[in-house]
Amino acid sequence: MNRHDFALTFARDLASVKAEILAYPDDTTPWATPAGAPNSGGNLVLHLAGNLRHFIGAGLGGSGYARDRDAEFAARSGTRAELAALIDITAAEVAHGMRVATDAQFAAPITLVNVTIPVRRAILQFAIHLGYHLGQLDYHRRLVTGDKTGVGAMGLPPLADQ
Repeated sequence: MNRHDFALTFARDLASVKAEILAYPDDTTPWATPAGAPNSGGNLVLHLAGNLRHFIGAGLGGSGYARDRDAEFAARSGTRAELAALIDITAAEVAHGMRVATDAQFAAPITLVNVTIPVRRAILQFAIHLGYHLGQLDYHRRLVTGDKTGVGAMGLPPLADQ
């Protein structure tokens, strides 16, 4: 995979996160934490945005975003529109970061959870992380709403974008 492939994947999956959050029926259900659910859908969205804005938006794109990881999990309210707008901001920052990053930045080392790897491998990890939490968000929405309908997440990017 190259930068363009990753940029398409991030754009697709962030669009799916936005679709998931907008599929909740009201502004309170994204914040529900049923028994056995460690995080609400709202917290998952804040966490994904914080992760990607920190590592790609600021780290590669120079956005200036300062992450507060604890706040991502401490929040207990916010509207679907606010969460969707945050995903739009995140998508723009990720697209910019992927577009302007240099080859030297992609080859540079980064330490994640006490393991040092090249940024290009970290990008793969961030895409996997996004997909993992997107699945959790989908499951959370279905669980708290009783809606078994999917939102079309994880479709392949169109051939025209290759």
